[in-house]
This record gives sequence, structure tokens and C-alpha cells, in this order.
Amino acid sequence: MAHNKDTVVKLIGMRIRQLRIEGHLTLETLAFNADMDYTQLSRIELGKINTSIFQIHKIATALDISTSAILNALD
Repeated sequence: MAHNKDTVVKLIGMRIRQLRIEGHLTLETLAFNADMDYTQLSRIELGKINTSIFQIHKIATALDISTSAILNALD
């Protein structure tokens, strides 16, 4: 299914937030574990910025999940 850019950014952000909450992690803890500023992670979760696949990979690693577990939000 094809999505526009804004939809993709929002879906990925919502998926990251969902996985973070399910993992009982604060925004600050996940950001620290992913080696990024918590404000950047917040903007990703809110769908305000289009992040790189490398940042998504770092977040997935910090969540101890596969990158595809985040990207499957687009299926």
C-alpha cells in the first residue's frame, strides 16, 4: 500500500511510541539508549520530522527488536 510522506512519518512515529510504551521505557531512557537527544525522539514519535533509516535502526536496537518491527507499521 502506498502512503504519502506525512502519513509514513506519522505511522512510524506512532509505532515507535507504541513499542516504547509496551517496553515500559520513558522517552528519555529510550533516547539515551539509542544515543540521541530526547527532543529528537519526541519529534520522531509525534511525526514532526522525517528521520533516517539509520535512526530507526538505532531505535530498534535500543528497543531490542528488529527494524522491521517498526517498519511493519506501513503494512
